[in-house]
Amino acid sequence: MIKTFSFTCLALLAFAANSVLCRLALGDHSIDAASFTVVRLASGIVTLLVILLTSHKLKFNNKSLLISTSQISSKGSWAASLLLFVYALCFSFAYISLETGSGALILFAAVQITMILRAVFSGNKLHLAEWLGLLLAFIGFVYLIFPTISTPSLYGFILMTVAGIAWGFYTLKGRNSSQPLADTTYNFLRTLPLLFIVLMINVSYGYYTSVGIFYAILSGAIASGIGYSLWYAALSGLSTTQAAVVQLLVPVIAAFGGIILVSETINQRFVIASVMILGGILLVMLASYRQKQLALI
Repeated sequence: MIKTFSFTCLALLAFAANSVLCRLALGDHSIDAASFTVVRLASGIVTLLVILLTSHKLKFNNKSLLISTSQISSKGSWAASLLLFVYALCFSFAYISLETGSGALILFAAVQITMILRAVFSGNKLHLAEWLGLLLAFIGFVYLIFPTISTPSLYGFILMTVAGIAWGFYTLKGRNSSQPLADTTYNFLRTLPLLFIVLMINVSYGYYTSVGIFYAILSGAIASGIGYSLWYAALSGLSTTQAAVVQLLVPVIAAFGGIILVSETINQRFVIASVMILGGILLVMLASYRQKQLALI
């Protein structure tokens, strides 16, 4: 329980940091969306390989790009890798035409709807308290970002919706991971052919600065590579509904990051929204825990 809680908190912090870094890079036009995606995933690959090689003392197979070792039984999947790539690419391009608040609302709504519908279709029924908690958390999230919401472009809306659906299914695939670090590393590795294609297409249109590359590296190496590994590790101890709802904490954490890093002030709206989101998440968690306890009686 403590392990799951710790990994979840660290993963959510990484997600929030990822959002801040993406906004800084793309918002300041320090780098184009395609180049940001390529650098982000490539730096994640390097970081994850270093960690995996160091922790397992592995060696590369000369006949393969993948790592050859009997120590690793879980090596991700091509499906998860494709979902990761689609999420990262659509996320970057969506923010070209979406404001931050609109993009965040579309993304997290798509993630939650995807995960919850998948759980319902799999036969998992939500109890009244869980529905109430989910509703309270989502209303709090909308209330938090409502001042910045504007009518989004159809192009950005579609791309961010696809990104949210991809991330939702990527999260679902990670729930049964027995070796989260290895799975995440292999998922990142398998995006290399796709990254090469994007790089070739974008070679004549891309632009970047040293600041943009720096943001992309931080986003890929720390917030994405390590953050996604922690998230995969946390998922084994979370229900589908819990995994969907706790991600609503990300915009709250990101707002705190803005207060600390950009000298923003705490207002009444932020406090009320935070109480609603945290209260809704707590309600879902307690309801799920109570149902598990009743099932054991």
